[in-house]
Amino acid sequence: MQILRASEDYLEAILILHMKKGTVRSVDVARHLGVSKPSVCHAVALLKDGGFLTMDEDFSLCLTDVGREVAEQTYEKHCFFTRQLVAAGVDPQTAEREACRMEHTISQRSFELLKGAVEPE
Repeated sequence: MQILRASEDYLEAILILHMKKGTVRSVDVARHLGVSKPSVCHAVALLKDGGFLTMDEDFSLCLTDVGREVAEQTYEKHCFFTRQLVAAGVDPQTAEREACRMEHTISQRSFELLKGAVEPE
């Protein structure tokens, strides 16, 4: 499944905010990502059309099963790359920023192989 980097960022942000707060609204996503509310509204419309999320009557954002899967995979990559970079001596702030770029460029298959080699079960 091919999804744009920005869409992955939005789905990941919704997942993280949901884990922290329970309910997630567009304004929460805008604050978290440092983007405008109109940008979030546009992204939400695209993600709803793509079947990645829904919005309930209270305007809370809810990931669909497909949206949750993409969000969880993206977040897992982010956490993995952040841990590895920090362990290699990269300062945490730089590691977070660079992990965010890395999570979008590696295929899921390559990530699974790399993760298995670095963190065997």
